[in-house]
Amino acid sequence: MLNQTSVTEFLLLGVTDIQELQPFLFVVFLTIYFANVSGNGAILMIAIFDPRLHSPMYFFLGNLSCLDICYSTVTLPKMLENFLSTHKAVSFSGCISQLHFFHFLGSTESMLLAVMAFDRFVAICKPLHYTVIMNHQLCTQMVVAVWITGFFHALLHSTMTSYLNFCGSNHIHHFFCDVKPLLKLACGNTELNQWLLNTVTGTIAMGPFFLTLLSYFYIIAYLFFKTHSCSMLHKALSTCASHIMVVILFYVPVLLTYVRPTSESSMDQDRIIAIMYSVVTPVLNPLIYTLRNKEVKGALGRVIRRNLT
Repeated sequence: MLNQTSVTEFLLLGVTDIQELQPFLFVVFLTIYFANVSGNGAILMIAIFDPRLHSPMYFFLGNLSCLDICYSTVTLPKMLENFLSTHKAVSFSGCISQLHFFHFLGSTESMLLAVMAFDRFVAICKPLHYTVIMNHQLCTQMVVAVWITGFFHALLHSTMTSYLNFCGSNHIHHFFCDVKPLLKLACGNTELNQWLLNTVTGTIAMGPFFLTLLSYFYIIAYLFFKTHSCSMLHKALSTCASHIMVVILFYVPVLLTYVRPTSESSMDQDRIIAIMYSVVTPVLNPLIYTLRNKEVKGALGRVIRRNLT
């Protein structure tokens, strides 16, 4: 990724410039990161090692937990370091790498959530054919496809951004390197980069989102016309409640950040929204699935009892 820039490093201005808050925020975000790694790590382990959870639903859930751990790891360790450091610099290559992995993992998660919605659609609307349709080969192919698609989507942004000319300020008004803050610092024409951000990232975000909505539309329509019972509809949808909550927590802040025009968003708003989807949402996902899912709670209970005996 060669570039025509005179800037060799960027300075991340972080969440706030109030020095007195830095130690407190360090403790808060360190606790959140520890909870994220512990919670998602526990779900990932039981999805791998508990034979009772070797099903498509928990195969996808394990991938989601892995993504959430990596997703936060891209931004949080550097943020924690900057809370305690006076020199909040990141090299040019380090900045581009962070941008790449952030978009790689984020876009992969958005597509994985759509795959999980499809899994729920097949489980509810095609229960007799579920094991045939959602076989191991198809599940593996879908997961590999979303990981590869996410990687090349991010590679597009990281490559295009690395070729921009940065000849002025190197102060990024954010706590990590992202496309929008970097475009604000670039010299010259950034229309192509902005178009790619709005079109490609918008498609990656909105496409899986609408497929997820479509899956739940078919689920609701199928149950309503088949059962004519609100209680049956409620019971079936309760099995999807965890996934619906995760989808809402993930997509709402992402759509607010990347789909709306740049001119309508402020730096402070983008930072707050970014904290929601890159820090808060990953730590809430294991709580949502463990609190509402009896099988996951049962598996965690078996692991705890096994370790105590």
